[in-house]
Amino acid sequence: MTEITLATKPPETFRAAVWAQFRKHKGAVFGLIVLGLLIIFSMLGPLVWAPEKLTVVEALKSKNLGASLAHPMGTDHLGRDTMQRMMAAGKVSLAVGFVAMTIAIFLGTLVGVLAGYFRRLDGPLMRLTDMFLALPLIPLLLVMVMLFRDKIARYLGPEMGAFVLIVFAIGVTSWMHAARIVRGEVLALKEREYVLASRSIGATPRRVILRHILPNVVSPVMVAATLGVAEAIITESVLSFLGLGFPPDFPTWGRLLFEGLEYMQLYPERVIFPGLAISLTVLSVNYIGDGLRDALDPRIRGR
Repeated sequence: MTEITLATKPPETFRAAVWAQFRKHKGAVFGLIVLGLLIIFSMLGPLVWAPEKLTVVEALKSKNLGASLAHPMGTDHLGRDTMQRMMAAGKVSLAVGFVAMTIAIFLGTLVGVLAGYFRRLDGPLMRLTDMFLALPLIPLLLVMVMLFRDKIARYLGPEMGAFVLIVFAIGVTSWMHAARIVRGEVLALKEREYVLASRSIGATPRRVILRHILPNVVSPVMVAATLGVAEAIITESVLSFLGLGFPPDFPTWGRLLFEGLEYMQLYPERVIFPGLAISLTVLSVNYIGDGLRDALDPRIRGR
């Protein structure tokens, strides 16, 4: 008798299942491609496109030029290459979005885990969250920037001081939604059988949180993180548009919008380019968040 061996297909890994579901979301794939192109444009673009520095006389002759081979996006009112400034501005805006999101997600996860796992901390931490949610975000950021910008600039310099202040201010005022999401997940997770079994054999709360709780709240945290990037970029753009963000020689997309507003009637591309970059970034990040939400949901992934 001959043995018939059936070739069994190896089980699909979690990453492969998530990626397979993510690829089905056309908007998420489009957003991932657009965001990748924007990152390449901002990070690697200056290595390829670096116009020669002009003297004062040459800059005055080159100001307010239209699109050409020498200046694909034209020049501004000071003769500076617009595409070069768009690349530098994108690097700062994307850095603000990702760093501020990291701060917000860290604080939100910390507050959400503590509030959901420890019953005695739930009330105070959730009331603190409600208090931050009740505060008007933009006026609060304006007050923080006006009060601390000069003080921090003395120690870190105007550029790094502005970056640290704006990133920290956006991060500490944007963690509340992540905290509520994580708290809801922790409240459900801490009643699961494996968590109760771990506690019954004497596992410390720290071990239970690190080994059983945190790995299972990664999915909603990742979705909240993608949306947090878009929110941070928009908030920084609003501050820069109001003239209270980074200094003029430290461009961001919001700062370019603010500078181009005065020349919008004569040179509308000064507003179109940074506005389009902000819109594409926010749109792509939101689509990526939608795709991750579907891909990380086992009910949708198993269809």
